Order: sequence, then C-alpha cells, then structure tokens
Amino acid sequence: MKKFKSVLYLKGSKKCDMPKILPFTLLLLGLCLLPLSSQSQSKAKNEKEKSEIDYLTNLTYRSVGPSRGGRVTTVTGIPDQSFTFFMGATGGGVWKTEDAGTSWKNISDGQIEAGSIGAIAVAPSDQNTIYVGTGESCPRGNVSPGIGMYKSSDGGKKW
Repeated sequence: MKKFKSVLYLKGSKKCDMPKILPFTLLLLGLCLLPLSSQSQSKAKNEKEKSEIDYLTNLTYRSVGPSRGGRVTTVTGIPDQSFTFFMGATGGGVWKTEDAGTSWKNISDGQIEAGSIGAIAVAPSDQNTIYVGTGESCPRGNVSPGIGMYKSSDGGKKW
C-alpha cells in the first residue's frame, strides 16, 4: 500500500511539503488575528465598565430602615401591597413602611408593653389583621422575654 503525500506547488517556486507548511501557516495566521481579538475584548470590557459606572453615578445613598438601634428580629409584608412591610426589633417594637423602606413609622409605641418583638404575621384572610409575638430567641446569651401576643385588626393603628 502506497502512502500519498499532499504537495503544494506555488507558482514559480519549488514544491512545498503540505504537512510541514500547514502548521506554520496556521500559526502565523493565529498570531496575526490574536491582537484583533484582544483589542475587541478590551474594547467590549471598557464599554461595559463605562456603562456600569454611568449606571452607578445615578445612585444615591439612603437609610434603609428606621434610625434606631437594636437588631431586627422579624419582617413580613403584605403580598398585595408590594411596598408595605412590618418589622419587629429587640428593644424597638413594631415598625411599618408603606414605601419599601424609604420611611418607617413605629406603630407600637405606648400600646405594646414588651420592647422586643420576635414574630409578626399578617393574616392571609385579612391584610388589616396583624399578629405580633413578643420576646426574642437567644442568639447571644441575652434574652428579652416576651409577655404574650398582640393582635391589631386595623393595620397596626390599635393593638
């Protein structure tokens, strides 16, 4: 059985051995295209970074949550009102936001005798009915004890 070799003849030159010249040609072609590839990748990366920076320049800092100390122990929301949330805190009572956290109002001061809130739930059957469990768990060894549960039937105005 005879082996056949690919032979390349260039006009006005000697015959070239195809298996020897092909890898060299492909290597040269790859090296020529490499800078174009890295330039386009670099340009795309710079454009992406610039668009991200432009996007970030429109952002401003704001407080997320009420200006108070203590830990947040529980949060719940109202499914039909996507910007309304209730937050329970240790030593802070029950807080409500209706603008997705831009502003908060304490809705338990003077009504709930326990300072720490451990659970909040909105009744699925009536979004104005809110249940609050007082006290907290023991995450660090110091516990604020609870004194029971409270219920509001008017969205947190009276407990």
